[in-house]
Amino acid sequence: MNELIGRVFDFEKRIFPDSAELYGTLTRDGQSPQALMISCADSRIVPEEIMQARPGDLFVCRNAGNIVPPYASMLGGVSATVEYAVAALGVRDIIVCGHSDCGAMKAVAYPDGLEAMPNVAAWLKHGMTAEHVVSSCTPSLEGADRIRAISLENVIAQLNNLRTHPSVARAMASGEMSLHGWFVDIHAGQVLGYDGDKGTWSALRDNEPLPVAHPANARYMLAEAAE
Repeated sequence: MNELIGRVFDFEKRIFPDSAELYGTLTRDGQSPQALMISCADSRIVPEEIMQARPGDLFVCRNAGNIVPPYASMLGGVSATVEYAVAALGVRDIIVCGHSDCGAMKAVAYPDGLEAMPNVAAWLKHGMTAEHVVSSCTPSLEGADRIRAISLENVIAQLNNLRTHPSVARAMASGEMSLHGWFVDIHAGQVLGYDGDKGTWSALRDNEPLPVAHPANARYMLAEAAE
């Protein structure tokens, strides 16, 4: 803890003065983040570091398992964060970001021991879709391979949950929003992206198109389609 406190002092003495102009602009003009990232609370995953983001670039929501409960099932911090990011801040890209060696997904895959953590057990029920898909489609997977498969499938499941939120549904129907599924392999130092059209994961590369789970495509309104 003392080491962390020392870094707080370093922020005041060195980091803030070097970025005083940026902080002044953010204080005067307010925030306009480019994206909302919903990531795991795991201490090894730092969204701002992964994206090399500066203050003001990224709106972040972190929780165990990078979970997004369906809109109707739970009123809470995730739902409020999503709604505020979209409706108030005008965010037009949302990233659901999972990662390797995820403790939450280990518990989803092998729930023994959750009896002592009833709140965690209740929260992780929102990840059971991923477990069901993996158990049904690839029942032979075990150990680390099973956990990784559930972790990847969980990102897809949470993207589907995200689409039940009215603010997101409206923005997507208007062609104003794209949804992204990412997976950080903390062993390889690599970020994978989900391509929703192809149903595949691939490493993000600066010389290749960005895989997008649900691109911004406006739907025809019913009245227009009827003409």
